[in-house]
Amino acid sequence: MQSFNDSRFTIHDSRKKVAVIGTGAIGSLALGYLKDKDEAVCGVIRPYQVEPFIREGLIIEGVRGRKIIKDLSVATKLKQEVDLAIFSTKTFDLEEAIRNNLDYLKGAYVLSTQNGVTADHILEHYFDKEKIITGIVMFGATFYPPNRVVHNFEGELILGNIFGQNLDNFKPIEEILAKAFEVNLTENIKGKKYLKLFLNLSNCIPACLGKSMQEVFCDIEICIVAIRLIKEAYQIATKSGINLESLPTYPKERIEGFVKMDEEKAAVLFSKIMTSLSKEPLYGSILQSINRKKPSEIDFINGEIIRLAGVNNLEAALNTRIIELVHRVEETRKFFTREEFMQCIGG
Repeated sequence: MQSFNDSRFTIHDSRKKVAVIGTGAIGSLALGYLKDKDEAVCGVIRPYQVEPFIREGLIIEGVRGRKIIKDLSVATKLKQEVDLAIFSTKTFDLEEAIRNNLDYLKGAYVLSTQNGVTADHILEHYFDKEKIITGIVMFGATFYPPNRVVHNFEGELILGNIFGQNLDNFKPIEEILAKAFEVNLTENIKGKKYLKLFLNLSNCIPACLGKSMQEVFCDIEICIVAIRLIKEAYQIATKSGINLESLPTYPKERIEGFVKMDEEKAAVLFSKIMTSLSKEPLYGSILQSINRKKPSEIDFINGEIIRLAGVNNLEAALNTRIIELVHRVEETRKFFTREEFMQCIGG
């Protein structure tokens, strides 16, 4: 196994050392694209990935064509101090990943890429707030274990600090990441984080059915369920004092439009958007986790709406029900048929 502190990774020039901790869909793209740009990057990977990464490399396909990234520095734990750690594990694996690598993260900037707002608060327990970079991933990817990822569609990597810290020190990090992605360094990222959460609210539906976004959201009746999830969540967020902020390629007015529009008209528009996201089959992060027999992030996406509802003495019946259905799929490994799903959801 290639070690991080061997001659191929020990850097003696001015380049900053970057670690990608967790190499699923998002982490694999970050690792592969940064390596392709000759950055000093290493990957912390799962044991089952080590041999394929070393033997075959990392295979990236999709909107930028096909690349096989070879000679990657990978191991199951860090072996050298780094300047930037990109945490791309699932939220429920984040704390373990921090603890396993904490000795080599002294003084490092740390970047969260997880959906929802929980990850930054976990990082807060281990790192100074001014070192925490809040990330919002607007591009889409699908991971095919152990070492293949499809880059489904382009989008920005938005950076900020959810705690309101000064962003000037993030400029060198922005410059590194801009070699791999279109990067936007922005103030008031909290409102943007919640808007991104709204974009992910409907990922739970394909996860219940075990099908791609395109297959599921060509069905207008199912799209109506997605619109109802959004409407319920919007009412709860508004009553909880959450102010949504537009993303560079997704204005908050689109969500507000779904909320105000007639359900069927909103569902038709939603269907057009979701079925045209990618030429390749697109599987949301929740379904990808289920297919890998891993717990999903449903409790950090739709579950955040439940949390807000509980804090503010509000009801979130539909989001609560959909979480129950996703957990049932996780436990039984059996997907719902369309008819079963609609019956369970009350449609």
